[in-house]
Amino acid sequence: MKTKKKKKTASRDDYDSPWKDILGIYFEEFMRFFFPLIAEKIDWSRGYTLLDKELSQITREAERGKRLADRLVKVWKKNGEDAWVLAHPEIQAGREKDFPHRVWVYYYRIHDRYNRPVLSLAVLADKSSKWRPSEYSQELWGCRNEFHFPIVKILDYKKRWEYLEKSDSPFAVVVMAHLKTLETRKDRESRRRWKLELSKDLYRRGFEKQDIINLYRFIDWLMALPSELEKTYHEEFMIFEEEQKMQYVTTAERIGIEKGEKIGIGKGQEIGRKEGRKIGRKEGRKIGRKEGVLIGEILMAQRVLKQPIYSHAELETKSLKELKRILTETEARLPFS
Repeated sequence: MKTKKKKKTASRDDYDSPWKDILGIYFEEFMRFFFPLIAEKIDWSRGYTLLDKELSQITREAERGKRLADRLVKVWKKNGEDAWVLAHPEIQAGREKDFPHRVWVYYYRIHDRYNRPVLSLAVLADKSSKWRPSEYSQELWGCRNEFHFPIVKILDYKKRWEYLEKSDSPFAVVVMAHLKTLETRKDRESRRRWKLELSKDLYRRGFEKQDIINLYRFIDWLMALPSELEKTYHEEFMIFEEEQKMQYVTTAERIGIEKGEKIGIGKGQEIGRKEGRKIGRKEGRKIGRKEGVLIGEILMAQRVLKQPIYSHAELETKSLKELKRILTETEARLPFS
């Protein structure tokens, strides 16, 4: 029984979805934090555009299901020309042998299909300090192809913890959360303490309300806990928020999930739907009332199932018809449906 519980919790340690969301929200900060020299060459006053549709066109179905965190982004150079940046956060716990080849394949597919200048770069967030792939090459009978791409290694920041604590970049928090998630894979009590500390730190750093919510969602998803420790963490964090008089992140979403688990199967579905609608109404102000309600219900159902198939950002790109289909399919897997 203990083994099953560990596996169930560990499944949340698949980091792709939260990384993809945070990349989309804070792409400029991502570049400035990890690749500052490149970031200086970009005209950020013109903003940036997420090219999810274009990326999906060069990603095969099997790859799309496996690799959830890649982002293709359109930016502007300071001379007025546009450029495309393909960011590969390699988040898997194990090393992917063919990773350099995949980066190269995506690069040439984009260049071939769209004929745009492309920068491929990678963030390596695995557990191995020695694995640092940054090039791909092939040769046959005097014909040689070499491909090099910039990389950063998350583990390198362990030695720069004081820098992370003082940095005002949201990616300092992202890196700290990721490092502590790796470090506490076999010590859930330690993870609870670090999750609480990092959550509190969002307020101490002076982030704006929406930034606190965004980063809290990242921490909450990444640093999964068994139900009892999650309950303890949540109670302690609620007390902290009340003391701060800023209840930003103890939302109806979290409370609804906990109530659904406590009250039981039948009641849980009803509460989940109600809380999902609350979340959906908030999102509806941005993307339309009906779509917002459906997104809230899908996120709620995924949370109950503990199967994050679709991220929030991905759902926002779906049509009303697609959202209805996804909700029907997701609810069909619920134990109380």
